[in-house]
Amino acid sequence: MAPATPATARSLVLRAERRFKRARLYFGHGTDNARDEAVFLVFHALGLPFDCGDAVLDSPRTAAEAAEVEALVSARIRTRRPAAYLTGRMWFAGHEFEVNDDVLVPRSPIAELILGRFQPWAAATEVHRILDIGTGSGCIGIAAALAFPAATVDATDISAEALKVAARNITRHRLEARLQLHLVDLFPPPVTGAYDLILANPPYVPESERADLPEEYLHEPALALFAADQGLALIRRIFARAASRLTAQGLLVLDAGGTWPEVEAAFPELTILWVELQHGGDGIGIIGRSDLARLPLQ
Repeated sequence: MAPATPATARSLVLRAERRFKRARLYFGHGTDNARDEAVFLVFHALGLPFDCGDAVLDSPRTAAEAAEVEALVSARIRTRRPAAYLTGRMWFAGHEFEVNDDVLVPRSPIAELILGRFQPWAAATEVHRILDIGTGSGCIGIAAALAFPAATVDATDISAEALKVAARNITRHRLEARLQLHLVDLFPPPVTGAYDLILANPPYVPESERADLPEEYLHEPALALFAADQGLALIRRIFARAASRLTAQGLLVLDAGGTWPEVEAAFPELTILWVELQHGGDGIGIIGRSDLARLPLQ
């Protein structure tokens, strides 16, 4: 009998892709199809960069390496855990972050606006102070700090465990001097002045939709996903207090996800610019301080 042909990165990716399709996995945590999910897990197991060439893709792999791939692929199918939790990492706005199941998997389309430095809506030279509400892993606040190297950032979260992850990511990106974490509900104490940008990715999934979500989402912290009042509970509180924490020309950038039509309907008096995103996604709204100031303080 002829010896088995050694596996390669390419063959392992194709094999994993076929298995993921048969298993009918759900992809929504950094990838949106079986091929990309397979690449993410196989390359992680083999320690390969995503830009490796054909010579690397077609090099024989050892039995031990193939076994590492098998363990990850099988765990993804068996547990339905997002791939980012299995690998402990995810990319956001071009930067790598540690993640675990104490935080959401980074995926907000706010990343696109950060990479564009919020232009044309904000003048980059006038962004000095940024607030990241519901920071989780710290990905939005950290990416914003890296995009605005002269700015300081406050980041808040109600979860102490999430802030531990964020603290490690801050250290990883060497931002201890410019990014401060706050264990608070939404807004930090108003002791250091107003913000030029408030970035908010609050829980917005209606509680009524919990039973209908793919199993992958149920591995994420419910505190960071679900909100009462048809998903609007936290958004209402942010709207009510944001004006008092913004500079005169300050902006609130909100990720409302699929709940954005409900936000629009609930706040007809607000002028919300829903951004047309170039790289997919929806529900990113930009609101100026003057509009928010019309709402009653709650």
